[in-house]
Order: sequence, then C-alpha cells, then structure tokens
Amino acid sequence: MTLSLSIASYFIIWWVVLFAVLPFGVRSPAEAGAETPPGADPGAPIAPKLALKALATTLISAVVFAALYAYAAYEG
Repeated sequence: MTLSLSIASYFIIWWVVLFAVLPFGVRSPAEAGAETPPGADPGAPIAPKLALKALATTLISAVVFAALYAYAAYEG
C-alpha cells in the first residue's frame, strides 16, 4: 500500500468512524430534564464532548486501519 493510498484510506476510515461515534452519549435538554436556552434548538446536545469523541475516533480508526493494512500486506 503506497503512502498516499494509506493516508487517503485512514482519512476515509476516520470520517466514517466519526459519524458512527458522534451520537454516543448525546442527551438533549429535554432528556436531561433541563430547560432549553432561548433561541437554541431543542434537540441540540447539552455537552457533546467533541474532544473525547475525536480521540475515540482516532483510536478506533487506527485499529481499523491496522487491520486493513495487515490484510493488504498479507494478500500482497
């Protein structure tokens, strides 16, 4: 696997995993029993924890990419 293909593959895997991880642990004000701030969307999350989700996405993507890389190296 070439360097450019590896970077492109990791980038695509990272984005797919990000969209899978984003909904985990999200609670709206209604679910949390809090009042919705004026002008805010009622479905907007209270605390999205984006830094934690980015870290989790990076770790999961690294594992998936390592499996893809190992498969590509094994198959030749």
